[in-house]
Amino acid sequence: MSASKVPAAALPARAGLGLNPEHYETILANRPDVGFFEVHAENYMGAGGPPHRYLEAVTELYPLSLHGVGLSIGAARGLDKAHLKRLRNLIDRHRPQSFSEHLAWSTHETGFLNDLLPLPYTPETLARVIEHVDETQQALGRRLLLENPSTYLLFADSTIDEVDFLAMIAKRTACGLLLDVNNVMVSAVNHRLDATTYIDRFPVELVGEIHLAGYDETIDDAGDRLLIDAHGTAVKSDVVALYEYTLARSGPLPTLIEWDNDVPDFATLQVEAARADEMLATEALRRKGRQIQAA
Repeated sequence: MSASKVPAAALPARAGLGLNPEHYETILANRPDVGFFEVHAENYMGAGGPPHRYLEAVTELYPLSLHGVGLSIGAARGLDKAHLKRLRNLIDRHRPQSFSEHLAWSTHETGFLNDLLPLPYTPETLARVIEHVDETQQALGRRLLLENPSTYLLFADSTIDEVDFLAMIAKRTACGLLLDVNNVMVSAVNHRLDATTYIDRFPVELVGEIHLAGYDETIDDAGDRLLIDAHGTAVKSDVVALYEYTLARSGPLPTLIEWDNDVPDFATLQVEAARADEMLATEALRRKGRQIQAA
């Protein structure tokens, strides 16, 4: 089945894929049955050229999710006004159905760090992130989805639980949330926490998109498992199970398969998307059955 042009104002509750340059021609030639595509905003901030032409062609056929990785919304310094302007230009040009960013920081003074670094969850940090989310939404003229991080350490001075921290940001700014289920699993294993408890407490009514990805695994110096949010493999079975658990709470939601490193052929990505689509359809049928029984 081929996709048709979708001018809707929201992503469909289906599985989407990252749009990789090596798959441009395959997608445009075959028009595969994919719910939506997602791109990293920073990869399309040039003024023109083939990337924009291909993206315009793809967005004629599919909804678009724009995912930022460089805004540094948790940084101690102010937001980069030039970066915000580039984001606004990109949004105005391609009209994505969704825009999201990370609860993280990657800038310090005049430097940029090629990583998404964690924050201490304190009242001071909360106030700063709220200010930055407000500024971003004002500058972009649209709602932001804020993504929960994957973390490898905890700050001793944190006084606010991560779920509460995200919920308070959303309440104060009216932003939405992006629930990365793989990040939940990575952080839970690394910090010896229960992933299902995190999902139980998460405000799923505020979630506009879910992310799934593959992690790498190693053993730390203490002999314990250490998970790394690597985005270079298929989604692991424990993350699939946690996703199914999440859908039982949230209902069907747009779900991106993130595979950014060691990108395979498009057919392999389609298998991952089809698995998520099947789970989304199963949950939709389950909910429909409950509604019929309750009527």
